[in-house]
Amino acid sequence: MGHEDAVYLAKLAEQAERYEEMVENMKTVASSDTELTVEERNLLSVAYKNVIGARRASWRIVTSIEQKEDSKGNESQVKLIKEYRLKIEAELAKICEDILEVLDKHLIPSAQSGESKVFYHKMKGDYHRYLAEFAIGDKRKESADKSLEAYKNATEVAQRDLAPTHPIRLGLALNFSVFYYEILNSPDQACHLAKQAFDDAIAELDTLSEESYKDSTLIMQLLRDNLTLWTSSEADAEPAATENKETTMADAPPTESETAAKE
Repeated sequence: MGHEDAVYLAKLAEQAERYEEMVENMKTVASSDTELTVEERNLLSVAYKNVIGARRASWRIVTSIEQKEDSKGNESQVKLIKEYRLKIEAELAKICEDILEVLDKHLIPSAQSGESKVFYHKMKGDYHRYLAEFAIGDKRKESADKSLEAYKNATEVAQRDLAPTHPIRLGLALNFSVFYYEILNSPDQACHLAKQAFDDAIAELDTLSEESYKDSTLIMQLLRDNLTLWTSSEADAEPAATENKETTMADAPPTESETAAKE
């Protein structure tokens, strides 16, 4: 299949909400070993975000039910739920390993612009973080270490090449801070990173381009929302289902599904 046909079919699959097929089409595009356009990059991101997002949501629900049944001492139900949870975890692992292989083999080596490098290293950090969300023991530590390394690589390039108001740099700070809070259990570091990114962006609001204004201000709001949650004296009283806000950022006006993926 040709490059243009694969992109077109990915867009078609997106409209039909057939995200597994969207992933397969964008994998074809990503394997061309050429730098993707902004649109192609965003299509790839949206495709994987949707297939992983549905399963992450399922995993959180099933894990919550498992904890409730366990607290009631319902051993037979817990056994069934655990088997079901492990099935979801296997699907999560397969998706994460799939995109991480594409990133390492094709996208990161082919990235030329600073913007692309930040986007892909951030993506690598995100998917190792998703693995760390359910992994235990040495596997969790390995995923967390790889996520941290990827986020640090992305941050180094972002601080050198992207303005503090750039939506990809802001999106990176948002997700990196969530990593510190949720995976490393470092609320102080999470707050410091989020506040620094927010303050740096505020200080350079005059560099905010018209085309990325909506994206940038949205992420700044998400950074502030997380800071409010994390620093609140009532944070411990938050329901277990409350999720720290993160994003899959585009640096162009997002498609409808890209916006939905940010929520």
